[in-house]
Amino acid sequence: MSLDISYSGGVFSAPQAKSVGTVTAGTGSYNLASASYDSVSFSVASQTTSPRDMTMSSDGTKLYVSTQTGRTIYEYDLSTAWDLSTASYNSVSFGVNTQISTAASALVFSYDGTKLYVAGRSENAVYQYDLTTAWDISTASYASKSLDHSTEADAARGISISQDGTKFYFVSLSTDAIYQYTLSTANDISTASYDSKSLSTSSVDASPQGLFVSPDGKLVFICGSQQVHRFSLSTAFDISTGSFDTGQEINTGTEDTSPTGLYFKSDGSKMYVVGDTGNSVYQYSTGTATTLDLSTGNYFSHTPSVNTLFAFNNPPASGTAAGFALALTGANAAETYDIANASYDSVSFSVATQDNNPQAIFFKSDGTAAYVAGNFNDTIYQYSLSTAWDLSTISYASKSFSVTSQAEVPSGLFFKPDGTKMFVSSSYPNDAVYEYSLSTAWDVSTASYSSVSFSVATQEAAPWDLTFKSDGTKFYITGVDAGGRVHEYNLSTAWDLSTASHNQTLNINAQETTPAGIFFHPDGNTMFILGSDGDDVTEYSLSTAWDISTASSVRTFSISSQDTTPTGLFFKSDGSKMYVLGNGNDTIFQYTTGSTAAATFTYPSSVKFPSGTAPAGPAIDETDVLVFYTDDGGTTYQGFKAGDAMA
Repeated sequence: MSLDISYSGGVFSAPQAKSVGTVTAGTGSYNLASASYDSVSFSVASQTTSPRDMTMSSDGTKLYVSTQTGRTIYEYDLSTAWDLSTASYNSVSFGVNTQISTAASALVFSYDGTKLYVAGRSENAVYQYDLTTAWDISTASYASKSLDHSTEADAARGISISQDGTKFYFVSLSTDAIYQYTLSTANDISTASYDSKSLSTSSVDASPQGLFVSPDGKLVFICGSQQVHRFSLSTAFDISTGSFDTGQEINTGTEDTSPTGLYFKSDGSKMYVVGDTGNSVYQYSTGTATTLDLSTGNYFSHTPSVNTLFAFNNPPASGTAAGFALALTGANAAETYDIANASYDSVSFSVATQDNNPQAIFFKSDGTAAYVAGNFNDTIYQYSLSTAWDLSTISYASKSFSVTSQAEVPSGLFFKPDGTKMFVSSSYPNDAVYEYSLSTAWDVSTASYSSVSFSVATQEAAPWDLTFKSDGTKFYITGVDAGGRVHEYNLSTAWDLSTASHNQTLNINAQETTPAGIFFHPDGNTMFILGSDGDDVTEYSLSTAWDISTASSVRTFSISSQDTTPTGLFFKSDGSKMYVLGNGNDTIFQYTTGSTAAATFTYPSSVKFPSGTAPAGPAIDETDVLVFYTDDGGTTYQGFKAGDAMA
């Protein structure tokens, strides 16, 4: 079989024998192999000329930088979340020089923004500070709690904490290793104990300066020696199972020769690096890189399921003219939280044995536990999943907590991200939201009423479900009084109901008169409403994150084939699974979200297409063939669309 390729600027050696080459598909987000600088930076030189680390709020609207000179933390606002070009100093800072004498070498926040942890370079310790208002460091104060890590190593240059607050890590410049601790009380650094687990970085980088652990605990990043490197953990959050991902690194030396800290957007699509040379923070985009190894063949075939960036490796030497063909078949692009293309997994679980009038559902952040509010017994029930997020592995954990003394009609349920607080909404007897504390995180049997509640009766005589903003500074309830509404409340102190006040109300009765469930995308730009009247889930787009006044309906997904009286809604943390609680069958149903949008393709900047524009990608299930030519060792390529797939 031959591969016959023509080229308008010349002719390849034709016919060429068709030799199928190797295609190595890249990963999605957090992919350093395809990361690139956005040409966006933000200078912090007006505040400090010695930045040592950086971090951001969980919603991307705040940036924080720690320093050597003055041992100070500076706070910045981003008017557009995760967009560094919109950053500005908000004149808020916090000094840690009472505890730290030389340099605030690293910092990180608890996921809810109410705890700040700062490493002291000379003290070989990490100090904890409490914030009365989440993410506002002007409200920070020393908690008189610290972790002395001198027994393991000194010179901490980066620190990270898991979302549930039970795992803590630091990277040492002196030993070139990452160390792991367990916090017996979530987010309480004084309860940390060394797990006798570490990961050496010396073979990859002998000058580690920053540390980031992905939210799912499967990826670890360090910066140093003008590069950012990625490691994979075969067991999530177990640093001893880490190994370097060959090729997963990016050189940041062009932007700054002394990187000192890094952070990623929550979905891994953006990376931020702070540098000591330029006293600036730099923004990068990550993506999906698929590599064509030109030394293995001249014909490549690929059917990607995600938007893809191609990389061409091992071209022939300069002066050797060579061409190759790429056959692309269109396929669905992965899209999370996509209810328009969701499908029922034919997986369900009945909770009728515990309560035959279930009203609300919630999952632990790692998907290993689920909770149901039962109206018949006025009780919260806890379930275990042996495989995270897989409803076929769920079983009753024989743990429960009665809320009948406060909420005789529990209809909404929400947990603080670290599992130490629980909130329940009820329409009887007082149309209120109630706050509970859990002495053991995520163990509902250890709950106790905090004697804190907030009445919503002025706005809503029939409150149903509730949810919170990811940082705890807002909460939302749905209500069926006056025909379907969503109410938004502000909390001046995160997760403290006693500081709540009503902000605004959104009427949604044009779409749903009985909104039984509510859920927000973690970035606050999308809201989902479960309708008990329409037996469907409606998606709303918010032009301003977390501001319900900017919401507009986008699409719906019917769940009527499973239950005609749905009462609870929840999504897996990455949006790939959706769960609906049905009152008609007293059952939880599991769905997979999906997409019918074709994947898009991006080519190396070295590729020159006619008119300077790359051809559009093929439609789903259609195949296009592109041809590329180089004669200068891969410095440049000429590319064009040749037609349909070859036989």
